[in-house]
Amino acid sequence: MRFTARLKPCHNLIDLTPLVDVIFLLLIFFLVTSEILPLKSLLIETPQLPCDQPAKLAQLLVIMDSDHVIYLGSKKEIVDMASVKDRLSELIAAMKEKHAQSLPTIVLSIDKRVDYGQFLRLFTQVQQCSQECSGRIRLSFKPKM
Repeated sequence: MRFTARLKPCHNLIDLTPLVDVIFLLLIFFLVTSEILPLKSLLIETPQLPCDQPAKLAQLLVIMDSDHVIYLGSKKEIVDMASVKDRLSELIAAMKEKHAQSLPTIVLSIDKRVDYGQFLRLFTQVQQCSQECSGRIRLSFKPKM
């Protein structure tokens, strides 16, 4: 007994495998080349005090946002609490080479929603680094108007 198939071959199907491969490669490319955190997206609410501070030439930024994420330097490199002192010492040494005539000032910009314990841990590490380089520490704030 011989069976015959009555199915017609369909040539209208599109193979999506190459399309999925290309989309996957594009996704990887954009993930690798994009910046993880834009530099200007940090929302830091500093406390207000009734005085002004003069601007300094050789400044090294140390920022802690409300989520306790620590950013160092002008490029806002993200570091954890354990490696703040080592990385800050490296940045201070690099800044001394760049601005040999002036001592670097460490500018601490800490969100007012950060708890006091976290502030003290960061401040202690920054203070130890500033004593090694005989630099100054400056806390940033908004002046009251």
